[in-house]
Formats: sequence, structure tokens, C-alpha cells
Amino acid sequence: MTTLRPRTSAKLVPTAALGAPALLLLYGLLRLVDGLDGHRGPGWAWNLGHTFFLVAFVLFAVLLVELWRLLRATAPRQRVLTGVATTLGLAGAAGFLWVILGDLFPRLSDAAPLPDPAMALGPLLFQVGILTLLVQAATTRPRLLPAWSPALVLLGFLPIAVNLDLLPLGAALILVGLLPLHRLTERHPVEGDTGESY
Repeated sequence: MTTLRPRTSAKLVPTAALGAPALLLLYGLLRLVDGLDGHRGPGWAWNLGHTFFLVAFVLFAVLLVELWRLLRATAPRQRVLTGVATTLGLAGAAGFLWVILGDLFPRLSDAAPLPDPAMALGPLLFQVGILTLLVQAATTRPRLLPAWSPALVLLGFLPIAVNLDLLPLGAALILVGLLPLHRLTERHPVEGDTGESY
């Protein structure tokens, strides 16, 4: 028995899964370029890098929602966990977006700064949310991801937490970890499927 994935998920998941970490990688590289003169601030590398950073987290938010859609169909018994994980992930992504917009538009940051607790919790909420969804995708039946995928994404988060200069390395690991999602197509059967739909 095969559960057909929603049309939107089939198209958006691969795009978001590859686009988000790829743009995060570009941001990390531009961040290094921006710091070559010993100062990081507004300029072409800063502005372009932060634009990539912004779009990356828009795509991460899309990925969270589309993973929720897929898991809601393939793992209905875990809907509560899926919903909580998605909510946490989106809250964290929203925090990132607010900070990035504040960096790009200082007046916004001055007018409505993100509270320090929210700034500290944002990355953790995002990581817990997306990792929970990826673990579900790797453990539910039919399985959407190999077991190593969420482990590699977690490994990618670690160097970023240690030093932001390691962001390109972390983003590359996240990209490889999410790469299996690129195989999702509109009618692609997953492990254990027979190719029939009911």
C-alpha cells in the first residue's frame, strides 16, 4: 500500500531541502569574505550574504511545513509530536528571520528588537524542531529518509554552535544530510511500498 504524497510536498521538499543549506553555505562563505578586513558590517558581502541567509530560513520554514504535511499522511499516529516539532521549528525560524531582517534594516531592529531570551532560544527551537521531524521521517514506515540523514544534520549544527566561522562546514554537512529528500517525487514509492494506491 502506498500513501501518495501531496503534489505541493513533492515539488517543494526537494527545492527547500537543497536550497536552504546551499544558501546557508553561501552566506557562510560571504561572511568569511566580509571579515577579511577585520571588520564585519554593511557592504556588498554583508548585504548579499544576509539576503542569502534570509532566503535560506524562508526555505527552511517551507521545509518544516512540507515535512509536517508528509509525516501527517505517513505517520498519523504521531501527529501530536509532528505538530509540536513543526511549531517549535517555525518559532525558531521566525526568530532567525527577525534577527536577519534587523541586521539588514537597523531601524527595524531599533524599533522592535528581539528579546534576549527569544534570541537565545531561537536556534535551539529550530534545531529541535527540524531534527525531530527528520528522525520521524527516518524511523516511520514507510521510511522517507535513511537513518544517517538526521545524524548528519545534527553533526552539521555542532560546528556552527562552536564557531560561526565554521558555518560553511556545518552547512555542507546539513546539505549532505538533507540530500536524500531530493529523491522525493510526486509518485515516488518509499521503502516497503508496492506501487499501488488506495
